[in-house]
Amino acid sequence: MEELSWDEYKRRIEAGAILFLPCGALEQHGYHLPLGTDVTIPLCLALRLAPQVNGIVAPPLSYGYKSQPLSGGGQHFPGTTSLDGQTLTWLTRDVLKEFMRHGATRIVLLQGHMENTFFLIEGIDLARRESAAYTGKILLIEWWQLLSSPTLDQVFDQNFPGWELEHAALVETALMMYFRPELVQTEKITAEKVEHPLPYHLFPYPPDMVTPSGSLSPAHRASREKGEALVEEIVAAALAILQREFGEDTAS
Repeated sequence: MEELSWDEYKRRIEAGAILFLPCGALEQHGYHLPLGTDVTIPLCLALRLAPQVNGIVAPPLSYGYKSQPLSGGGQHFPGTTSLDGQTLTWLTRDVLKEFMRHGATRIVLLQGHMENTFFLIEGIDLARRESAAYTGKILLIEWWQLLSSPTLDQVFDQNFPGWELEHAALVETALMMYFRPELVQTEKITAEKVEHPLPYHLFPYPPDMVTPSGSLSPAHRASREKGEALVEEIVAAALAILQREFGEDTAS
């Protein structure tokens, strides 16, 4: 989007282009993955999807809601830079209201940071309520929800730990090996995992409830090949959603 002139953008929006807004976070991802992993993955997915549906990719929301200890390692790691929930809600609302003002009628938030979800939903709801005349459709897609149980069983040999503990672990590492291999420091991958996750929230939380590296499950079995297979399934599922919700003319 930022590389288009305003009149090119206007022409494509008026023609019904899908507008993608990647949403992520700046958050620790162990010793081996970059802080920007949660925004890199949805951005790369959006860039993969957009040419197939004549879409436009907007600059991402690169900051997200606070990292939680048993889904993102928590706030005590240097580099993790987070927003209050209200800030993320208003930011989402404001950006969407601008897209609505532009005339975008097919908007997709492609989300890469689990903690963001309900604040993005609130921002979407506020934007729609404050734009009563808007007749378009907004989708919120969490990429991890597009992976099937059989695929996860195969990738994890029936030992999938659940998405909360799959932080900086096999799936994210494999996806980054595929999308941005130069940013993956494979020699720093550890076998650490959270042994006994608490079934409740504790404030303040003890930092030792998280592994020293910040990876919540092992990533040593990740590979570029697994990443490619995961991307193919995510993209195929996302395209099916876009065609179902926006019409069969979506595919270019």
